[in-house]
Amino acid sequence: MENIKDFLSLVEKRKSIRSYESTAIKKEKLDYILEAFRLAPSAKNLQPWKLIVITDKAVMNALVPVCRNQAFIAEAPVIIAICVNDKEAYATMGGYLSSASIDVGISFEHLILAATEQGLASCWIGAFDEKAVGEILGLPENVRVAALTPLGYSNDLGRERRRKSVEDIVSYNKY
Repeated sequence: MENIKDFLSLVEKRKSIRSYESTAIKKEKLDYILEAFRLAPSAKNLQPWKLIVITDKAVMNALVPVCRNQAFIAEAPVIIAICVNDKEAYATMGGYLSSASIDVGISFEHLILAATEQGLASCWIGAFDEKAVGEILGLPENVRVAALTPLGYSNDLGRERRRKSVEDIVSYNKY
């Protein structure tokens, strides 16, 4: 495990990686990452998600064309798909919003940060044909793919990430 001294260092280290080594991930590391995902909070603790851990190269290769031909996803030794059942999510956050996408975002970020802590790379994949991915992964009709990520050892440094300043994104007391 890499020595990451604090949370902000961990967050800063995480980048979207688009080139992977084929080196296998040790079971202990994968289990750690999956446990971090499992421990994530969700609205009313409903946990409306399920992960699919994909290691079969034929399935990985089938995902490439339905993920806008992002071939790098199949370079990694693992692809993880997060699926959500909207009917299991809290339906009225703020009186109008399903918690499904927020719950998925929180839990998937737990997974991605745990992967970073373990020295692994990832790339949140949102560009995909949801119906086609669902067919490849054998999802029931009431379950949807929310995102995917390759998971493995980086073969790339990643792109520089520019961020807005705190002053540009934070207000106090009123908008």
